[in-house]
Amino acid sequence: MAADPSVPPTGSRPGAEVSLHLLGGFQLLHGDTPVVVPRGLQRVIALIGLRPGATRCQLAGLLWPDAAEERALSSLRTALWRLRQDPCCPLTVSADTVRLDPAVRLDVDELVGTAGRVRDGDDARNATGAFAAGRHDLLPGWYDDWVLLERERLRQLRLHMLEQVAGQHLAAGRHGEALQAALEAMAAEPLRETPHRLVVRIHLAEGNAFEAVHAFYVYRDLLRRELRLEPSAAMCALLDETLAPIRRATRDGGGPRRSPGHPGRATGGPPRPASPTRRNV
Repeated sequence: MAADPSVPPTGSRPGAEVSLHLLGGFQLLHGDTPVVVPRGLQRVIALIGLRPGATRCQLAGLLWPDAAEERALSSLRTALWRLRQDPCCPLTVSADTVRLDPAVRLDVDELVGTAGRVRDGDDARNATGAFAAGRHDLLPGWYDDWVLLERERLRQLRLHMLEQVAGQHLAAGRHGEALQAALEAMAAEPLRETPHRLVVRIHLAEGNAFEAVHAFYVYRDLLRRELRLEPSAAMCALLDETLAPIRRATRDGGGPRRSPGHPGRATGGPPRPASPTRRNV
């Protein structure tokens, strides 16, 4: 593990910030300089960053789930020894635990911190990093069980954060900001109903009935096409008042009215031609 020699060493200076990026792919930076880390050691660093309180036994079991405990612990000791030989090592080892060095900046922590501030009621206008935070998946292309679990946890965390930001903006009458947050959540998960429901509510709050109805039917058609499902009753209820006049007009005058005395004749239409008379031969 060493600084990438193909990159000018301007960023590799003593005291330079060390940052670990796991969203969008693994990247360890010393200052502005990428640090080359073998794939096997990447897994060790990534897991330690995501599970700061894990013991050595827990780390070994997650990294080598098919190996016996002693063999897994031996593999972990070897990996930690290799990492600590490098001056760019981002870890702190003590007793039974291994953590990232406190000076290492982790992008996952920034996402979790932003989501926590939104959840605790921080003004949505201060959550400027909420849109970009977590826009990329955790370690794409990695399929370890612990990666899949953390990836889904962070994805759900970001979706709820964006929806809460949109809801706060909507409640405050900041419709443009609310729509931006709802659309960001929609882009992250197009089949999720909650952001679509928010978009409909925002358009209705602005008095844009056409936009609300259009957004509803776009989602309905997507849901039917992809999953053969219908929007929930809660989403349909959002447009009940808006669509009520249209439904009444369709029910009352959408088809030709039938003459009371002649069920087969439409009122005002041309008379039905007389049936030809049979002639006896």
